[in-house]
Amino acid sequence: MEISGAMDFHCEEAMVLGRGMRVLTGALIVACVVLVNRGASNGAPSARSLPAEAVKDVVPNRVMTWNLCNPCEESNADRAAEIARYAPQVIGLQEACARDVEKIRDHLESLHGLVYHVKYGTVLRNWGRCGGALWSPGAYGQAILSAAPMTDVVNVEYPHGGSEDRGYMAVTTTVGGRSVRVFNTHLAERRQEAVRADQTGVLAAAVARHERAIVLGDFNAVPDAAELAGMWKLAVDADPRCRPSATGDCEPTTDWQSKFDYVFLRGIVPMGHGVHPTPHSDHHLLHADLRIT
Repeated sequence: MEISGAMDFHCEEAMVLGRGMRVLTGALIVACVVLVNRGASNGAPSARSLPAEAVKDVVPNRVMTWNLCNPCEESNADRAAEIARYAPQVIGLQEACARDVEKIRDHLESLHGLVYHVKYGTVLRNWGRCGGALWSPGAYGQAILSAAPMTDVVNVEYPHGGSEDRGYMAVTTTVGGRSVRVFNTHLAERRQEAVRADQTGVLAAAVARHERAIVLGDFNAVPDAAELAGMWKLAVDADPRCRPSATGDCEPTTDWQSKFDYVFLRGIVPMGHGVHPTPHSDHHLLHADLRIT
């Protein structure tokens, strides 16, 4: 009887302890859930959530041009954040490594809710600029990101690149609800005026075939430089005050206070623009809002 009673007591005690452990385990689970949720509310969002500053939509009549600076040790997440701040419909990038552009596009979608298509205007493969394997260096050149699909992609390398291969790319996409031809280029480096003049001739001939066109890029020349005359005959700057003369009032787009970056418009009306210095490049972001008739 004493043995049986002892066994009954221990079994009952074990059952109580078992219930207690289940209660304790449940309490711990609840506490963990509370802590995780509290951590998320304090700035640690889950992998699927967007930050509070997520843009989620583009400005449909806005275009942008930006020379990324290369080689530069910059974060592609920071670059994406700069672009997302203005959320253009179309972005033309220069000095762009294909691998970096892909990451920028991914960050724009995952961190800011902005979804872009991308096309590349590779002019060379360069390990020093874009990394990769020595036998397979990364692609380098221009890129266009567009919120709308792009068609009729053309990638042209200039016959004379100067000290480094250069070229232009062109796509047909939608800006302001209308189909338009968009060009993106990067001309030869400074102190290579004759080379840039040849390049501008090639580019201008292509632009002239379209009644309506947007030309983005880093032209490496100030507005009154002789090599830009061919572009000024065809198009106007997105800033109506900027003209190729001493009376023009052109905002600088570089850290050395020169205007090298342009949004040239052919058959399109400028509605506003902005020049935005950034710590992530020696070129400023330049955006323009347009009315396409």
